[in-house]
Amino acid sequence: MAASDKLRSVENVAAKHRQVTGRLVIATHNRGKQHEMRELLCPFGIETVSAGELGLPEPPETGVSFRENARIKATSAASASGLAAFADDSGLEVAALGGEPGIYSARWAGPNKDFGAAMERIDRLLVERGAVTPQARAARFVCALSLAWPDGHVEEFEGHVEGTLVWPPRGEHGFGYDPIFQPDGFSRTFGEMRSEEKHSLPPRGRALSHRARAFVKLAEACLAKR
Repeated sequence: MAASDKLRSVENVAAKHRQVTGRLVIATHNRGKQHEMRELLCPFGIETVSAGELGLPEPPETGVSFRENARIKATSAASASGLAAFADDSGLEVAALGGEPGIYSARWAGPNKDFGAAMERIDRLLVERGAVTPQARAARFVCALSLAWPDGHVEEFEGHVEGTLVWPPRGEHGFGYDPIFQPDGFSRTFGEMRSEEKHSLPPRGRALSHRARAFVKLAEACLAKR
């Protein structure tokens, strides 16, 4: 393929993406996710409002994948608000547990969002299965991001980060399972890392977290830096 043909091919792919303009709904009622998403969007000058702040209902997450659940949340918020909406669905997949808790990561914490109990449950199950060495406690965080518009247009992106589960939990930063997840190549857990270390985007940061890695793809396709 000639260089000019390659350039046209790249331009055609880029043209299929839709740019975000105007106010954007962050389709979550989770304050931790809301804070992280706003931090990621800040360099792009995007005005945001959360689904919780708008009083939008939380749709049932009936999907069988992170991507499907992110799409359900984004399209529901876009339809209800009349604005473009941005949703994430993310979770922890533990190899020794057959990928659980996976898309049910939040549900393992119960209605009171008790992630301390959820982390204890994971560690107990790993011990019961004899998964006590770092090699046997491999896990990864997965994040699917969905951008939806009221007219039905949807953009989707995914990122993940590999790591090892530690016990006991370490660190007070982040939320969810962060205190037991130690990303590969680091001696600290996500719970011991400040937000700017996990989520800072290139060139200032390394986009370490699963959410940041998915967001880099989204930003390249749909956002323009101010």
